[in-house]
Amino acid sequence: MENKLVRDLFIGFIRVHILYHTSKEPVFGAEFKDELKRHGYNVSFGTLYPIFHKLERDGYITSVKKNVKGKIRKYYTITDKGREALLIATEKACELVDELKS
Repeated sequence: MENKLVRDLFIGFIRVHILYHTSKEPVFGAEFKDELKRHGYNVSFGTLYPIFHKLERDGYITSVKKNVKGKIRKYYTITDKGREALLIATEKACELVDELKS
């Protein structure tokens, strides 16, 4: 993406998207990349995994490693801190969308 501001916004959207989906069920990177693609985000693993790792380092999500058909997968789930951030982000996003529509 050429425009840094737009890229930064999309990275923020992806973070919120991760929090939302990890609040519903555990997710892993490859599966989540497909979910993002469904919404028009074509991100590389080189972009996606650092986002997951930072959210985990900052305490918003946590991970568990599972052996699936001989491959180790990291499944991510939201933490209480992540739920609080998701709630605030949702409120702010709704407020912004309402303002943009008026």
